[in-house]
Parts: sequence; C-alpha cells; structure tokens
Amino acid sequence: MISKKIEEIEESDLQSLIDNKVLESKTIEYKRELPNNSDSSKKEFLADVTSFANSSGGDLIVGIEQNNQIGKPKEICGIGIENADKEKTRLDDIIRTGIEPRILSVSIQAIPLENSNFAFIIRIPKSWNGPHRVILGGHAKFYARNSSGKYEMDVDELRVAFNLSETLTDRIRNFRLDRIAKVQANETPVPLGSPHRVVLHLIHGNAFNPSVKFDVNSIYASWHDKLPLIYRSTLNGRYNLDGLFTYSNADDGKHSAYTQLYRNGIIEAVDTQMLAPREQNGVILKYISSVLFEGKLIQATTRYLNLMSELAVEPPIFIFLSLLNVKDYTIPGNIYNDFSTCPVDRNMLLLPAEIIESYGVETTTILKPIFDLVWNACGEPRSLNFDENGNWIAK
Repeated sequence: MISKKIEEIEESDLQSLIDNKVLESKTIEYKRELPNNSDSSKKEFLADVTSFANSSGGDLIVGIEQNNQIGKPKEICGIGIENADKEKTRLDDIIRTGIEPRILSVSIQAIPLENSNFAFIIRIPKSWNGPHRVILGGHAKFYARNSSGKYEMDVDELRVAFNLSETLTDRIRNFRLDRIAKVQANETPVPLGSPHRVVLHLIHGNAFNPSVKFDVNSIYASWHDKLPLIYRSTLNGRYNLDGLFTYSNADDGKHSAYTQLYRNGIIEAVDTQMLAPREQNGVILKYISSVLFEGKLIQATTRYLNLMSELAVEPPIFIFLSLLNVKDYTIPGNIYNDFSTCPVDRNMLLLPAEIIESYGVETTTILKPIFDLVWNACGEPRSLNFDENGNWIAK
C-alpha cells in the first residue's frame, strides 16, 4: 500500500514504485486495464477487491504495465478515457452490487498522467464486517491474499474469518460499555462534577489491532485546537498512560469535561455542563437545550474527525452517543415553539452507532439519526432542528 493519503497520490508516486521495483504483494497489485462490462472481467476485479478486504487491505493500481511472472511494474500506461468521474462511478457501482456483505470505505482515485491518460487507485481497507464474497452472476466465492496474490479461501479460513468479524463487533461494543461503566463510577482521567453526562465515542474499525498505534506527540503543540472539549473552551492538556487528553479547570476539585485521545486512535469526550440541572424560582429543572446540545456536538465531532483524518485513521468510524442520568429530562420549546416534550423514561440513553464510511461527509448528516433518537426518547418523531430536507436549521 502506498504510504500516502489516496487523494494526495500523484504520478511521481506511481513512478517511484517502478523505480524502486516494488513487487506485487499482499497489500498491492497492478493491473493494465480496468474491468470491462463482461461478467468474467467484473468477477476478476471483484475477486481482487474482496481479497484485499478479507486480508490486510491494500491498493489495487490500474494503468500500470507489469511483468506477469514476477509482479514487477514496468511502465505507467494509464487508461485513455474522457470522463474519469464517470468511470469512478461505474467501478463503485460494480463493487456495491457485486459483493456481499458490502465493503465499507472503499476509495477510488483517478490520477491524471502526463500522457493525458488516467491511472486509477482503488484503496480497500481491511474489513471489520467480513468475510466478503463475490456474488455477481451467482459466483458466491470468498477470496483472500498472501504474498503471491489472491486465492480462494478454504473452509477453515472462512470459519476463522467469521469468528474474527464477530470478535471485532464484540470488542467495539464491550469497549464502549466498559468506558460508560467507568465514567459512571468516576474512573476518569480527572474527577468530574455533575453526574448528568454526555459521552461521545469515536471508535475506528482497526482500533483493536495490537500493531496500530498513532503518534499523539504530533498534535501536542496544538492540542487546544485539535482536541477540544465538547462544550467549553479547552483550557488544559497533558499526557497520560492512555495517550493525550484535554480538560477543563477544576471547581472545588471537580472538572466539568475532558477529551481523551487514545494511542490506538479512539476518541472519548465527556461533558457534564450541558445537562447540569438548573434552578429557577426554587424549582430544579432538568432539560436538554436542543440547539445548544446539537450545535456543540456537531462542532466537536467535526474537529475530532478532522484530527482522525490528520492522524491517518482509516474508516470505518463508529460514533456512539450516550446520555447518563437523564431520567425525567425533557426538551423544552422556545419563543418559536411553545411546547415541552415528554420526560425521558430511563436513566441512561445508550444510542446505537452511526458509521462513517469515508471522510468528507457533513457532520450534521452523520449525527441527525442520533439526534432524532434523543427526540424519540422525549416523545417526538424527530429533531425539530432539521428541516424536511435534513438541513440543520437550529430552530
């Protein structure tokens, strides 16, 4: 795999593969031509894609002439086409309809060449929800890769692959539940105040691979911008055993928020102020100020995703939102909407994950289903801060 973000790869990077005689391997393969519209050509292409997803991930590079016997690249020829975007759409459609289950976060990049042709890179991540099989035309076969290229998986390999997929899903769920239990028990990087807490987790699909570690030192000088708190301005930051975290000032020895960047790329952000009960005329009010709540989460999540992209964390990324100690909370109206919702009927709202397949998606689009569930918990059909087209209007 080329060690650059796919959108930054240029012809010179492809030429360096030739100059350095980089052979085909478990994570890289060269093709002279794109698949045509015949079933046999598409099946061969899909076999390559699934073999990467079912193994370690990698780059399928199209438009390079190679020595078929030893897999050594010889020349960048490129593909002579008029509309590269149309071709990317065609390839994406082949992948989307010809593989089961769907592979998340496949990226396709067209690279313009000096000879006016295009080379294509199809970057396939190691999948978290495999194994994947080719289903085009009733093919129904599973492929994996080794240093010699792709091969059809046997029964034992399939059994291991299915078990690993279930294990990863369990690890993500168990990590979240373990962290929620620790936040509830005040086993946090700094002691927290109010027990009414917003907890946001961003967990990527490769987080539990023991070899995956990210350089938290690279952002230390700018932690106040890149690792913000959800609600308040970021005031303090330091290292801890888990990585790097930022936190608010203390009031009577208690803090209102922190954001933890783990060395494996997971981000955990906790805030206690947005849900802190208010007293008015001697009455304790428990409510979710929806515009503030949603707006702050949109801003913070956008910056966390920017940080993960900078660290080269590969999607998919699972976003979990949890609200702790929120029984009897409501969402009140405002001067435009004179209403009050039903109270939340349980102490904890552990909302299901939203999955980000690639960077660049609007954060409001990602978070809308989560916000809708918060409003559902208060008896409403959806968040009233979005219009009928799904745009956040902060009503």
